[in-house]
Amino acid sequence: MKPLPHRLFCFTYTVKQWLTRRFTTTGIGFLIFLGIAAIVGLDTKRTMAYQIFSFLLSILIIAIIYSFRFRDRLTITRILPRFGTVGVKLQYSVTVDNRTSKQQIGLKVRENFADPRPSWSEFKVFLHSYSRKHRFVSLSVMYYRWLKLVARRQGATTKTVNVPSIPPRSKTKVTVELEPSYRGVVRLTGVTIARPDPFGLFNACQNIALSQSLLILPKRYQVPPIQLPGARKAQSGSVSLASSVGDSEEFVSLRDYRPGDPLRKIHWKSWAKTDKPIVREEQEQFFVRHALILDTFDQAKYSDILEEAVAVAASFSCDFQTQESLLDLMFVGNEAYCFTAGRGLGTTEQMLEILAGVAPCNDKLFESLISTVMNRVSMLSGCICILIAWDEERKKLIQYLQSLNIPTLVLIITDDTSTLDESELIGDRSMQFQLLKLGKIQEGLSKLITNY
Repeated sequence: MKPLPHRLFCFTYTVKQWLTRRFTTTGIGFLIFLGIAAIVGLDTKRTMAYQIFSFLLSILIIAIIYSFRFRDRLTITRILPRFGTVGVKLQYSVTVDNRTSKQQIGLKVRENFADPRPSWSEFKVFLHSYSRKHRFVSLSVMYYRWLKLVARRQGATTKTVNVPSIPPRSKTKVTVELEPSYRGVVRLTGVTIARPDPFGLFNACQNIALSQSLLILPKRYQVPPIQLPGARKAQSGSVSLASSVGDSEEFVSLRDYRPGDPLRKIHWKSWAKTDKPIVREEQEQFFVRHALILDTFDQAKYSDILEEAVAVAASFSCDFQTQESLLDLMFVGNEAYCFTAGRGLGTTEQMLEILAGVAPCNDKLFESLISTVMNRVSMLSGCICILIAWDEERKKLIQYLQSLNIPTLVLIITDDTSTLDESELIGDRSMQFQLLKLGKIQEGLSKLITNY
């Protein structure tokens, strides 16, 4: 059974949504004035305010009854962009098709999101993640957390858009602005077309089902150009876009076939000219390769620190010069993942898509990330580690990279309650540590040493 506060929050949210959709701004003011008239007019012997209340109530009833007449045939088409980005407003077009024989005036369009109300179990987990250090949580704090979780689940906000007059059997386009607030998938279930009554108080609404989804990419910060050793090493031959992982081979010369040579190296044109098998002789060369290691090990299902860690990872993946090197994104979710971008392999756009779906890992040990790094460490020229805590397990990873003399940039994201200090960090010339505090991420990134 759901606790009373949760049911109360659900009811409050439902009423609020109904009021904001059904009543215009003028209508909300009208309701307030109606309530004042009702309170003042309780004593009918001393005041005549009850007559004002009766008059206002009659107008409101007429406005509500008028809304029942809105049954016009209207259709909606929506053209969504492929992606959005947290904190960056995006615009797209919505087409309203008037299939009636009369002109439509005063229409408004508003997007409908999938129901963002969390279940009690989800809300309890979210509330616990923010209340570990507090023995008592007031109802007002619970409601604030509720609104935050609802906003997180909805993922974006939008406003009502006025539609210009539509002639009979015609279409018109309007521009809708969406402001993404959290990464992930924003699900739109349909569109509400509203038309106010002649008094401008109450909206007649028509809901049109139109299910679509939009992927919201993580927000990004401005980062200085990081030049880890090897990032600008010259490569022999034009192989900057070779589509192989780890290494490729450069053509050197032609020679006669020897037993055991692979058939894929046979140079068929030369064989046709000389009437004997000729093979291509190639020399192996190695690519410069860097790792972007993302720490996702957080017990909380909803974590602001993890969100910032993903945003920082997205910032580096966009600004890193993958045309001249390979970049491995390593993290652990349901399993260990390693996605490679650069040199004709995966793209930055694909890496951002992956980061948009990163979830906290709370059922595995940090050792699983260390194992993933160890499997590829022999190919790495440098690492960027984005950590959400600093403990013995994470120290072990950094010490392991340090023992191999791999240049590493370590970014540790902390909150305001953290007492972590730079003096507690380990490192040598091949290491750079930087603490990034919530709310001051951009400031911390600006302090990075761009070349070391």
